[in-house]
Amino acid sequence: MKLVEALNIIKKTKQLQGEPFTCFLATGLNSLHLSTFLAAELSLLFPDRNVGLQHGLYGDLLGNVNRLAKADAEAGIVLLEWADLDARLGVRSSSAWSPAVCADVIGTLESRVWHFQQAIETASARMPVIVSFPTLPLPPASFVPGWQAGSLEVELNTITHHLRSRISQLPQVRVLSSQRLDMVSPLRERFDVESELLAGFPYRLPHASALANLLAQLARKPVPKKGLITDLDDTLWRGILGEVGVEGISWDLDHHTQMHAFYQRVLGALGAEGVLLGVASKNERALVEIALGRKDLAVSPDVFFPLEVSWGRKSEAVARILRTWNIGADSVVFVDDSPLELAEVKASHPGVECIQFPTKDSSGVYDFACRLRDLFGKSAIVEEDAIRAQSIRRSHATSEAYESASGSGKFLAQVQAEISINFSKSPLDPRALELVNKTNQFNLNGKRFTEAAWQNYLQQPETFLAIASYTDKFGPLGKIAVIAGRRNENELTVDTWVMSCRAFSRRVEHTCLQELFTKFAADTIKLDFVKTDRNGPLREFLEETLGAAPEPGCVIPRQLFEGRYKMAQEPQEIANG
Repeated sequence: MKLVEALNIIKKTKQLQGEPFTCFLATGLNSLHLSTFLAAELSLLFPDRNVGLQHGLYGDLLGNVNRLAKADAEAGIVLLEWADLDARLGVRSSSAWSPAVCADVIGTLESRVWHFQQAIETASARMPVIVSFPTLPLPPASFVPGWQAGSLEVELNTITHHLRSRISQLPQVRVLSSQRLDMVSPLRERFDVESELLAGFPYRLPHASALANLLAQLARKPVPKKGLITDLDDTLWRGILGEVGVEGISWDLDHHTQMHAFYQRVLGALGAEGVLLGVASKNERALVEIALGRKDLAVSPDVFFPLEVSWGRKSEAVARILRTWNIGADSVVFVDDSPLELAEVKASHPGVECIQFPTKDSSGVYDFACRLRDLFGKSAIVEEDAIRAQSIRRSHATSEAYESASGSGKFLAQVQAEISINFSKSPLDPRALELVNKTNQFNLNGKRFTEAAWQNYLQQPETFLAIASYTDKFGPLGKIAVIAGRRNENELTVDTWVMSCRAFSRRVEHTCLQELFTKFAADTIKLDFVKTDRNGPLREFLEETLGAAPEPGCVIPRQLFEGRYKMAQEPQEIANG
């Protein structure tokens, strides 16, 4: 991004009347153009918010990190450079350099990093904190030649690496990847000595732009994609299965097709992390099943479900997979080597992200794999990730039985259904916010929260949080529903209510309402309902419950609810947490 482009973006977004998004930038340097780029990048990522930046004092990095903990902001960014950690490592200092000074710099930094760690930990208890470690080169302070790593460089890197390791374990801290920054901003093109001397701003503009882009992405934490649908021929393997046969396809070094095995390994990793993987291929199913059974396949064939193998259009196969997974098209990536197939799927499913597999381009495959990591990456793996694919298989296998039992509890009793509801707000469960921010079909109003806003909401004494988990004899679905609201005497107001599509047809929504009435002895439950383009399943449930189409602020009386559903007679086991 050019500086003039950033200024134009900021100028346009200042005219917005949206809810503010405030970010506190804690650094010891003069942020100058970095702040401009950062505000522009955040404005692009939060198009409906009025982005604002708060700053600390120049030259007081530790003090600014302490101020961050008290700031009224939704995210914090801690930007460290060598001169912030010790002024003697900057060009603006007049302090002498000597072996003794270098040793003292190391000792001073060893004693200071603990204070930085404590300040960052304190701030992260209130908001997500993004941390960037030194991006600029060390000055030639050591006595060794530049091509040798001297004790100063080694010790300083060791100290900062240890700090990086410790704070990266904190749930609300995200550390900027030095490797990714190196890829987009070469080290030799970062430092502007003249600007540092004149204004205290040490970055060349391209580096400031690249750094701001990555910091903004960490502050936004986009919702990862949920599923990947892959082609087979010249994608999962090299060769056309129907032409060369099972033994003719390859993914190995001997045939110069190893990057297909690399892609298989990437898919295996995504599957292990909870990403749904499906196949859409124009092929003979019997041949495909034999090919996927080859012992040298670098990914287990069990990770693929469903297998849509036929001679029909790829868009129709994708549609069937989406129905099986019960997720929106905008949560899915489709990979194929054919531009024509990609265009055909995109035309039928505009929300699907279609990516061409770069056959016969090893460098392209590596870059493609990095792109997949960005699309599906997440800060942590939760229990639900590990069981997602298995639960969809079970749901698909028993869907007819569930549908035939709709409206009665007999089948739920037969499968030994158990719903566990946890009403604890502390410690905060990251799965709750994940569900709120990614669920569309059973969503009360479509509202999303930043991490800081979610924390601040739940810290209010009148608010409550309920997280429902489900299991039956086929296995657990994990945490599948979240309700958050406020209690006022005998009335509850529900501000947020979401439920995973994996829990449909199991009467979880009925049980959740019954538990709210019972736990809080409420006479009525008021719902902050807003109709969205995608929350049809929730609207259907509310219309069934109320006997009329739901309106904003609709109220469910306890007497009406219990008279309609008689939940006390439902043969589900309910466990409270």
